[in-house]
Amino acid sequence: MTVPALRVVSPPLEPTATSADGAEVLDQIGEFVSRFNVFPSQHCAPMLALWYAHTHAAEHFYITPRLILSSAEPGSGKTRVLEVAQYLVASPEMTLSASPAALFRLVSAAPITILFDEVDAIFNPKNSGNTEDLRALLNAGYKRSATIPRCVGDAKAMAVQRFKVYAPAALAGIAGHMPDTITTRAITVHMRRRAPGETVEPFKTRRIEAEAEPLRDRLADWVHSVAEQVGEAEPEMPDGVTDRSAEIWEPLLALADAAGGEWPKKAREACKHFVANNNPRAGSIGTRLLADLRDVFTAHQAERLPTTAILEALHAMDEGPWADYYGKPFDARHLSKELGRYGVEVHAFKHNGTTTKGYRTTGETGLADAWTRYLPPPDTGESR
Repeated sequence: MTVPALRVVSPPLEPTATSADGAEVLDQIGEFVSRFNVFPSQHCAPMLALWYAHTHAAEHFYITPRLILSSAEPGSGKTRVLEVAQYLVASPEMTLSASPAALFRLVSAAPITILFDEVDAIFNPKNSGNTEDLRALLNAGYKRSATIPRCVGDAKAMAVQRFKVYAPAALAGIAGHMPDTITTRAITVHMRRRAPGETVEPFKTRRIEAEAEPLRDRLADWVHSVAEQVGEAEPEMPDGVTDRSAEIWEPLLALADAAGGEWPKKAREACKHFVANNNPRAGSIGTRLLADLRDVFTAHQAERLPTTAILEALHAMDEGPWADYYGKPFDARHLSKELGRYGVEVHAFKHNGTTTKGYRTTGETGLADAWTRYLPPPDTGESR
């Protein structure tokens, strides 16, 4: 009887990746995503490539920056970014309307990357639903150590369960409806509709999935090979990037440094674009108000102005939200409430021979201190 020869099965080779491999695969990811979207800046595709990369090593980082894709109007490419991302990130969970309870359990069960489309429908202030659980999940899940306790079970066997909520998350929606507590933990891309003459490749799901698979595998292999290194890294930040902004960008800059080539420079240029040169009017309503007030006081060359004059100037801003603020003109009560959050108080003073109430730039409760703390330096028009 002939004994069949034994078939020797070699163990799978461990992936090996050099810095050159990292730079090359990140280049390819950036080129791939640019085929299907026209981005508002050259820095968007490199940032997205790094954000997708960090999802494959999220457990090695202390934080995972949120990615926000916003736009003034629908049809600006936000959903397409998520559709491409689902073939490149680690363990994607694409959703439109998942309940907080479902997301709690999905994140706790296994590592996932949340890709949440039309999230503005949930956080829209006109929506009467309770969004606190979802906001808590997205806020707390920014840090690796985060858990949220919830009571589970029926009334007779109630128990407290601590849900792990750490997970990368990309959120797409119409601008202006995202809570500040989420936007301050995020890198935000303000998408725009394509202009005439701007074209992209058609998105054919089966073909895109087949083309993306080897890219995702190469990206994952490279990231896994440097995961321990980047998890311990403390990358140098560009000038002016500190505190929360530095925390957000640390994972992406660590990956760029590990990739080598042009990526350390390219990533820091993107960082400065999204952080150091961030438009304050794209943030919360409070920082938008502070920025507009700085323009008003500068235009009047005044150190103090009556409330009536301030409101008249705000209402006259064509691109401002103040003439129609939730259906009514922004008024003195709203002004006092918003500025009070920043320690700015209304004062009585003489104006044109009469006593009036208004705001001033100087003093502990003046606007200048808030401008310094919450806004970037004013653009003087001088070259740097």
